[in-house]
Amino acid sequence: MNFIIFLIFGLLPSIIWLLYFLRKDVHPEPKRMVLRIFLWGMLITLPAYFIEEGIKTLNLPHIFYTFLGIAGTEEILKYLVVKFRVLNNPEFDEPLDLMLYMIIAGLGFAGLENILYLLKSPTLLLVVIISFLRFLGATFLHTLCSGIFGYFLALSFFKPKNEVKFSTIGLLIAVGAHGLFDLSFEGVFNSLEVITQGITQESTIKIIKPDLLVSSIFILLTILISLAIFVLQGFNKLKKMKSVCLIEKKELK
Repeated sequence: MNFIIFLIFGLLPSIIWLLYFLRKDVHPEPKRMVLRIFLWGMLITLPAYFIEEGIKTLNLPHIFYTFLGIAGTEEILKYLVVKFRVLNNPEFDEPLDLMLYMIIAGLGFAGLENILYLLKSPTLLLVVIISFLRFLGATFLHTLCSGIFGYFLALSFFKPKNEVKFSTIGLLIAVGAHGLFDLSFEGVFNSLEVITQGITQESTIKIIKPDLLVSSIFILLTILISLAIFVLQGFNKLKKMKSVCLIEKKELK
């Protein structure tokens, strides 16, 4: 299959969410800066893979590997992109930008991750299905976890004395939600069985653990909906906090 197809359907979920969240910014960020952070987000997918593979060799209990080896690694690396590529950049001029750039880095990460997943798909139909599912699932998760982390980083600018506290809370929530999502997603697959029959090797999916399937889907939806509400409210709260700061500055003058 043409690599261009994998590229288009791999990046499309990230681009759609990117366009949505860019509209949340009253003062649009420079396009070159947005593209730069998105590409850096894509690049850190590779070291994340090797770090995760290295941690896997430690044979940690699966739950620890999921939360610390996978979720922890990915959320920290996305943060490092913003720390080293945004915070000292002259284009960074308001705390709300932190939340937005964390989301951009997360979408870049998800973009390359999507492409790598699609490379395993043998048919165009499967590519389209996986791309759509990742648009609603993994890509959205990366967006929301990065957004929440970014929200707490932005709060630390309004309250510098609590910088460590807010940063820690943001990281823990992002890692916790990410890890729980991954475990629940595994639960969906563990509740199903693929049966291959006949000479044509046709496959059918059988539900072997309906209770696990229902509970896993419920947890997945709960995580995504809760995070989405939190992130949207976070954007609105930061905008109001910025307005209050501007009013206070005018009164001081």
